[in-house]
Amino acid sequence: MKLSKHLSPLILSTLALMTLPAGAQQKLLSAQSDIGFTFKQMGVPVEGRFKKFDAQVHFDAAKLTASTVNLIVDIASATLGTPEIDAELPKAPWFNTAKFPQATFASSAFKSLGAGKYEVSGKLSVKGQSQNIVVPLTMTQVGANTTAVGVFPIKRLAFKIGENEWADTSMVADDVQVKFKLTLSGVGKL
Repeated sequence: MKLSKHLSPLILSTLALMTLPAGAQQKLLSAQSDIGFTFKQMGVPVEGRFKKFDAQVHFDAAKLTASTVNLIVDIASATLGTPEIDAELPKAPWFNTAKFPQATFASSAFKSLGAGKYEVSGKLSVKGQSQNIVVPLTMTQVGANTTAVGVFPIKRLAFKIGENEWADTSMVADDVQVKFKLTLSGVGKL
């Protein structure tokens, strides 16, 4: 009899976890995800990426008003693939990672465009500057994984990326394309 008293709460807790909506268990699969950026330097396209980032996601295609995404990017993990250039990125004129170690995106609304396409509105904050943006994305599912991919533009100077002599857009263009692939587990059927 004493054993059943101790097992009852355990069984109830297990049942409660099993009945949670799929979104409560959603997880970013970092090894299968990527966040990159492209810009032009003296007219030549340059690609970079962030090696460290995380996201808390709750996505429910049937309840978009309850869906959220909060993305945190470790700005010091930015790389253009060249050690000498990568050493400059954390400095004050560029990302100033000592003062601003993270960039964030916090969603405020999801909108379905049909056929797995969505728009996510939210606030992007980089280097102490925040801008409201709309991020178009396409979601697909293969097996237990859901992948969200998209590209959106930003103006680097709006976020004070490349200050002082680097504010000259003839050297480094103001336009930056941010591209991402976020792979998630635990998302319910789209």
